[in-house]
Amino acid sequence: AVADRYGVLRSDGLSERAIFVIDKKGIIRYIRVGDINKRPRLEVLVKELERLEK
Repeated sequence: AVADRYGVLRSDGLSERAIFVIDKKGIIRYIRVGDINKRPRLEVLVKELERLEK
């Protein structure tokens, strides 16, 4: 499973709430693993995506 390969698979078989930004070369440029019960702040993700465009 993808979650297992990226190290975010929990012992109960569910995935952590995780965001990975991967560039066109396949390099991980941003990782956020947070509380499954809280939504991530999307403005932080947008900022990271904008950085990749530069």
